Amino acid sequence: MSVSAMYPGTFDPITYGHEDLVRRAAVLFDKLVVAIAVDTGSKVTMFSVDERVEMARSALADIENVEVTRYKGLTVDFAEKRGLRVIVRGLRAVSDFEYEFQLANMNRHLTDEVETAFLTPTEKYNFISSSLVREVAALGGDVSEFVSPSVRAALMDRINS
Repeated sequence: MSVSAMYPGTFDPITYGHEDLVRRAAVLFDKLVVAIAVDTGSKVTMFSVDERVEMARSALADIENVEVTRYKGLTVDFAEKRGLRVIVRGLRAVSDFEYEFQLANMNRHLTDEVETAFLTPTEKYNFISSSLVREVAALGGDVSEFVSPSVRAALMDRINS
């Protein structure tokens, strides 16, 4: 049985923590769609959706069964339309669990056609978040341990412009 999954998020920008989860999920599923949200709710993004998609495509280009695309609307609607049976979510810390648990339950309420699978990051990435990376970069810190060289360059270009 072929099982396809999605890893949704804003990826503003994609970090090594995200990449770690993608690489590990890509081994578990026949196809993994990294779905970058156009609608970010109350989040204000540093990068446009086109820029976020391009950065993710660049960072993940070597993984054959991964597709990077954008999506609008409800995550479960996108998953159902694309035949994606699993939503992959990352749990960095216990503090992530409550929100992710509520989200998974809401998604289950909306459809029983899509399941949620939680992955924890490799220990060296469990503290990395896009917002922290943006903040460190904006304050002049070195983020090369947290993002790919192309993402670092995009961050520096944005901050220095």
